[in-house]
Amino acid sequence: MGKASRRKGDTKKTRPAPFARRPFEGMESETDLVAMREIVPAATATVTLREPVADVSTATLVTVLPLAWPGLRRADGEVLAGLQSGTSSGDASRDLAQVLLAAAETEPGSPVATLPLATEDTPRLQDLLDPSAPLDITVHEGFDFWVGDGDLDEEGRESLQRANDSAIPTVKLDGVRSAYWCLIGDRAYVRQVLPDDEDAATDALARLHARGESALTDTHRLLGAFRACGLLIPVWEVDPEADPASFSDPAQQMQQRYAEALAGSTPLSADERRARSGLLSRQITLR
Repeated sequence: MGKASRRKGDTKKTRPAPFARRPFEGMESETDLVAMREIVPAATATVTLREPVADVSTATLVTVLPLAWPGLRRADGEVLAGLQSGTSSGDASRDLAQVLLAAAETEPGSPVATLPLATEDTPRLQDLLDPSAPLDITVHEGFDFWVGDGDLDEEGRESLQRANDSAIPTVKLDGVRSAYWCLIGDRAYVRQVLPDDEDAATDALARLHARGESALTDTHRLLGAFRACGLLIPVWEVDPEADPASFSDPAQQMQQRYAEALAGSTPLSADERRARSGLLSRQITLR
């Protein structure tokens, strides 16, 4: 029977990708991926594909690419995929997987400038990578990783310089997962992507705040938090004159207090509910 005689019901209609509140859930690298997507301006991380795509077995995840390209295949064949590109289907995992697949099949020396929206048939990042593999992030002072070993013309050098001049100074804190110091203008902050569901994390922060333990140190208070990819990212304002590395120990101690508060099973007290309301009033949701 030819295609022309098919019944209408035999044709499957491809539906858009379903919304994923926590797109990277189930991956060991979930908080690191969210950090690269939301709070780190210039960073890279190498990943290994479960199965080679075309001739590509490894790729480099980057925060952002020139002109906000979703992806790039360098002249030497290296595949780059940007986490902060504007395309969004409602599932950041499928979006990123689609970029990786497209860049792997692109001619070397060419960008992936546009892509259709991912669908329900688009693989997810969890399908392309080992979900149990950690992500080793390298934070850069600027965007020189765009260039590789190639030379830029004068216009290209000027564009790169403008990007580097706009980069926010950022330092990854040692000993605590997905926590970063950054300097914005003349004010400094520590921001951390918490690994737990945003509602449970908010309850834990409320418990700490109600008993006066939410500050990073005695003089570095919790400003609030924002939500991204189903996770919570608290923000502490810190001394801009202090060495960023000096906040690693306080961040580790905060992580211990947070873990203890997260384990609490009793209902929130009146003071804790008020603290939670205050945190919610100062929250914003990204993506």
